Amino acid sequence: MKINEIREKTSAELETLLKEKKAELFNLRFQHAINQLDNPHKIVETKKTIAQILTVMTEKEQAQG
Repeated sequence: MKINEIREKTSAELETLLKEKKAELFNLRFQHAINQLDNPHKIVETKKTIAQILTVMTEKEQAQG
C-alpha cells in the first residue's frame, strides 16, 4: 500500500486498517513459525505498512491540535 493511499483515509478507516494489518502480521508470524509461509518478506512489508499507518495517524493528530 502506498503512503498516499494511506494519507487519503479518514482516522476511523486508519484504525480499522491498523487492526487488520496487526491481525495479518500475527497470522504471518504464526505461519512462519510452523514453516507454512511461502514468502517471508510479507512480514517485513506488513510491518512497514503498520509503521506508515501509525505515522499518518500521528501526523493527523498533531495537525488537529
